[in-house]
Amino acid sequence: MEIRQFCTKYAMDRVGTNSLKWDALDKRYGDKDLIPMWVADMEFKAPDVVVNAMKQRIEHGIFGYSYVPDSYYNSFINWERNRHNYKVDKKWIRFSTGVVVSLYWFVNAFTKFGDSVLIITPVYYPFHDAVKDTGRKLITSELINTSGVYTIDFEDFERNIIENDVKLFIQCSPHNPVGRVWTEEELDKVLSICKKYNVLVVSDEIHQDIIIGENVQIPAAIVSGAKYADNIITVTAPSKTFNLAGLLNCNIIISNKKVMARYDAYSKTVNKTEVNIMGLTAAEAAYNYGKEWLNSLLDVIKHNYNHVKERLGDKAPKIIISPLEGTYLIWMDLRGYIKPNETKAFIQGKCRLAVDYGEWFGENCKGFIRLNMATNPKYVEKAVDNIIKNINCL
Repeated sequence: MEIRQFCTKYAMDRVGTNSLKWDALDKRYGDKDLIPMWVADMEFKAPDVVVNAMKQRIEHGIFGYSYVPDSYYNSFINWERNRHNYKVDKKWIRFSTGVVVSLYWFVNAFTKFGDSVLIITPVYYPFHDAVKDTGRKLITSELINTSGVYTIDFEDFERNIIENDVKLFIQCSPHNPVGRVWTEEELDKVLSICKKYNVLVVSDEIHQDIIIGENVQIPAAIVSGAKYADNIITVTAPSKTFNLAGLLNCNIIISNKKVMARYDAYSKTVNKTEVNIMGLTAAEAAYNYGKEWLNSLLDVIKHNYNHVKERLGDKAPKIIISPLEGTYLIWMDLRGYIKPNETKAFIQGKCRLAVDYGEWFGENCKGFIRLNMATNPKYVEKAVDNIIKNINCL
């Protein structure tokens, strides 16, 4: 489906729908009249097959306790195999209401109060929170920024593990916010260091299906012939792929029996809810029949990204835009024009945009912003026009 046709069919006005992104701007930013380019969900309806599957379930009229049917397992297993060459066994799968809550569970299940947990920054801010809120010691290794292209500092990564006796590493793959899709060589280096020092790896792969560049998304558990699989917990969800975040359905994959037993024992102490029947229904339909919709969505994201890159490259060339390899989130460095401590006044006060600010992701990222490209191109065009107009007024 071409971009215009996709947007005509699926783009929606979300104002007045209790949307966090649109209707909570006054609470989040103190201003309800901004263009929301922040939180990572979309202005596009889910695939028709998803909506129809949910309607059929609703028409039954009973929403009692449920369990995960074999058909769901098969749909997810087939998706992982066909899309990512990852052969998942049904016995390895568990569920939660979301990736963020899962991160809190993993930190609590596999570390003790005061233990060190490592993240690579800048990174999605709930990674920071999951460590600090649980009384663990947050250890950060900074990515190397070379003109907007980010790479891992392997020496610093290993040194941090040794010096802080790190017990757990939370990985973001693809990486939010810098847009990297890690190569197999990069993943192998990180995972080999973790295995060497007996550091358990949690790999957040929620953006696994949103691949824009040339790098192929490789699940951590199959890197180098799956030689690190026993040391990895993978967590993913259909929420970013198909815009289903509000349905609270997340897949956890653990192939190591001892790790699984420890997780199951912990889960019994915190997770006494049944599965979300609507979340399962939606996800199963999406995994089975949502491929065409997703391919059209990826075209929209690429179009929006290219528009930003080309227009700002022409009119505001000192803004550094990191290459978007994966996710639908652009990472931009405004420091060529704006003093870091004036970023909010410029972006929100003058450009009238609600964005995620760089310092939310890492303490050294003031002057950066993250913009959401999974939206109607008209909002992206307006956001870019506003940035250019106000930079020209500086």
